[in-house]
Amino acid sequence: MKLEKAVAGLVGLFFVAFGFWSFIKPSSFYAQIAGFGSYNRHFLHDIGAFQIGIGATLLLAALWNDALGVALAGAGLGSVFHAVAHWWDRHLGGRASDPYVLTALAAVLVAAALARRRSTG
Repeated sequence: MKLEKAVAGLVGLFFVAFGFWSFIKPSSFYAQIAGFGSYNRHFLHDIGAFQIGIGATLLLAALWNDALGVALAGAGLGSVFHAVAHWWDRHLGGRASDPYVLTALAAVLVAAALARRRSTG
């Protein structure tokens, strides 16, 4: 079991690091890693948000033995970053309601993860 947790932790860190890079410095990420097609800042923000969510899920799974709690927390964290991306990039297109709907979704997931954590100790 230690090997699996170590793999989850290391790969989780990898995803979080690359996710933050894509989220915070999308033009640098595009130039160094994803230099195909045309540059799309919002798409790279979304990629970063989802990589952060996947990485956080792996990191949490290495620490917390509750599958539902880990899934809620990882999806919640990824959703928080996804909502932030839609607030930052709202001038780039999409629906005017997207930032609000995605913020509400993130809040529900985070609240559910916190409730699960409190109930399982």
